[in-house]
Amino acid sequence: MSSLAHQRYGQGQPLVVLHGLFGSADNWRGLARNWSDEFGVWCLDLRNHGRSFHAQSMSYTQQAEDLRFWMDSEDLDKVSLLGHSMGGKVAMEFALRHPDRVDKLILADIAPVRYEHTHSAIIEGLRALHAQEPWHERREADHLLADYVDEVQIRLFLLTNLVKTEDGLRLRVGIEEISRDYQAIIDAPPAMAEDKTFSGPTLAIRGTQSDYITDDLLDEFKRGFPSLELAELDAGHWLHAEQAEGFRRLVSDFLND
Repeated sequence: MSSLAHQRYGQGQPLVVLHGLFGSADNWRGLARNWSDEFGVWCLDLRNHGRSFHAQSMSYTQQAEDLRFWMDSEDLDKVSLLGHSMGGKVAMEFALRHPDRVDKLILADIAPVRYEHTHSAIIEGLRALHAQEPWHERREADHLLADYVDEVQIRLFLLTNLVKTEDGLRLRVGIEEISRDYQAIIDAPPAMAEDKTFSGPTLAIRGTQSDYITDDLLDEFKRGFPSLELAELDAGHWLHAEQAEGFRRLVSDFLND
C-alpha cells in the first residue's frame, strides 16, 4: 500500500491537516507555518491530489484507511485532526472508526451528510485541461478553463494543480479518478450509517456566507459527534483563506484549551 505525501512543520502536539477537493498540502503552508510555533503540523495530500498516488476509489472508508496507514508509518499513535470540506469528511470517517487515535477534531465548513452535485463545470474544465496537456503557458490554460468556470479566484485555485514537468505543465490531480467516483465524495461518511460516534472534543467552524453547515444539520452532526462545538467566521466555504487569522486563532485556542 502506498503512503500519502505530506509536509511537516514544527514540533510538539501533533496536528494533521487534510485539504478539500482539488486542493493540496501546499494550500495550507502559510497557516501551518504559523501553527508550527505551537504544534507539530503535518499537511497531507489525499489520494488523487497533490504529490500522492492515484487510485480508482474515492470512498471515505478507503481514505480513512490511507490516513491510518500513514499514521502507522510515521509512528503517530494519536493526533488532532483538521479537515476542510472533503478532508473534513475523511477526518470524520477516521474519528468515527478509530476514536482512540484522535485527540481533538476540527471540521472546516463541512457536515457529515450527503451534498448535491455542484462540481460538474469544474470537473469538465479540468478534464478539458487534462485532454490538451502539456501546457506551455499558464494563461492559455486559464483561458480554456474560463469557458467552464467564471470566477477568477476559483480558477486560480484550480490552476495550482498545474505543475512543471519535462515537457510542460501537466495536471497532478487525478481528475479522471475523481470524476469516476465523484458520488463517493459527495456522500456522507459511511460510518455515520453504522451509528458510530466520536465523543472527543469536536469543533465545527462554519462560514456565515456558506450553506454547507446549516442549522437544520446540527442534530445530525451531534448524533455522530455529541461533544460538538460550533464557531463562525464571516466568510464563505474557503473560510481558512478568506479569514486566515481568525481561522488560525480559533484552531489554536481550541487545541490549547
